[in-house]
Amino acid sequence: MRIAGIRRDGGAIEVASLSEDGAQITVVAGLEEFWTDAPGFLSREPAGATVPATDVEFAPPVLPGARVICIGLNYLKHVAEGSFAGEGVPPYPTLFARWTQSLTVGGAEVPVPSEEDGLDWEGEVMAYVGAPLVDATPEEALAAVVGYSAFNDLTCRRAQKLTSQWILGKNGDRSGPLGPIVPAAEVGDLRDGLRVQTRVNGQTVQDARTDEMVYTVGDTLALISRTFTLRPGDLLATGTPAGVGYGRTPPWLLQPGDVVEVEVDRLGVLTNSIVANDARKA
Repeated sequence: MRIAGIRRDGGAIEVASLSEDGAQITVVAGLEEFWTDAPGFLSREPAGATVPATDVEFAPPVLPGARVICIGLNYLKHVAEGSFAGEGVPPYPTLFARWTQSLTVGGAEVPVPSEEDGLDWEGEVMAYVGAPLVDATPEEALAAVVGYSAFNDLTCRRAQKLTSQWILGKNGDRSGPLGPIVPAAEVGDLRDGLRVQTRVNGQTVQDARTDEMVYTVGDTLALISRTFTLRPGDLLATGTPAGVGYGRTPPWLLQPGDVVEVEVDRLGVLTNSIVANDARKA
């Protein structure tokens, strides 16, 4: 099963199931209704209307009030290639936030902001919380994950480095493409090692496995839940492996006309094109 968000005739976002070939979509529930019982909806066949995928607009199946929490520096080789290489691995994950307004979907065009030399790619896996978590154990936290998707944490490096906080550089317009959600039961445990690859214009720039993560999904969600309550629909971006553009000599950033793909075992391929800054006003 692959789950996406859709709009029909400019209406509210609904959650739908994609057919095997992606040509048809079947409505599962309204967005808010879905997140009241995501495990239940994912465990049964969708019963809503089926329409051609070309008749709908795709949108992230994410609640406006969801928290998008991201792990930075979660692969050892990525730590070694960046600005924090001399500091070692901290005992707790580096966490930052995205706003839901920065998210988009596969196929969307992502603009380069006016003062950036380009955008940097960060292919990774997104986890979706399906039950409330308060002071959870790692086992309870992992059990609350209802699904995963491919994610590209496209980053405005100049803005990111202006201050010690990363939020500005991580919230460019349409800079967070999400692939369809695949139920956790179909994905299995990320500690088993799903392959994560990123390609730019067909050239592989990142290639790693999720069992290389320093901070696991269960441990990280449990840690967060000791400070604030996680709610159904919240998201956790699990971090990117080595191979990002700014760590190269010379740096390599995405330019208008480039096509970037993130492919994750069992989650599929997420493809987006980079466009010029004037597309932000479109």
